[in-house]
Amino acid sequence: MNRTDIPRMRKRLMSEQVSKYADRPGEIDVASLATFHYSSEDPDHPLEHLIDGRGGRDGTRWAGARPNMTERIELEFEPAQQISRLVYEVEEHRVERTQEVRIEVSTDHGRTYRQVLAQDYTFSPAGATFQHEEVHLEVSPITHLNLTIIPNKGGSGVATLTSLRLFASPF
Repeated sequence: MNRTDIPRMRKRLMSEQVSKYADRPGEIDVASLATFHYSSEDPDHPLEHLIDGRGGRDGTRWAGARPNMTERIELEFEPAQQISRLVYEVEEHRVERTQEVRIEVSTDHGRTYRQVLAQDYTFSPAGATFQHEEVHLEVSPITHLNLTIIPNKGGSGVATLTSLRLFASPF
């Protein structure tokens, strides 16, 4: 992929304290409404891939730069957003492993968080290699959305996510 094809987003490496508009009704243009904070990224699989619209099997992906390390991605919304649905995808076809994804939301500028999902995905090259998840949210406007990815609950590997989409209204 040519680096000029990657959408632009506001992002900041957590230790340092683009956008493709929605093609489905209610989809939020995350790149223009959120600042992305992250713990690491593989230069060949940057955070921009998470929202580039190239999801699905064999889509582009974000990958952490640190094998067997828990990674975090936090979206900070200004102003707060009324998010009713979150859709994300995970794919792994090279190694057998179990990856956990946790999603937490804050409605008070990151002072407190409420967990809305903790899901394990077990991948096997000879079996399951792709997961598509939809999470319905019933919360006040969100100021922060936190994703924690634990790549090695079983096996070893790097934290990955293929896509992330947020929606303001249910279908």
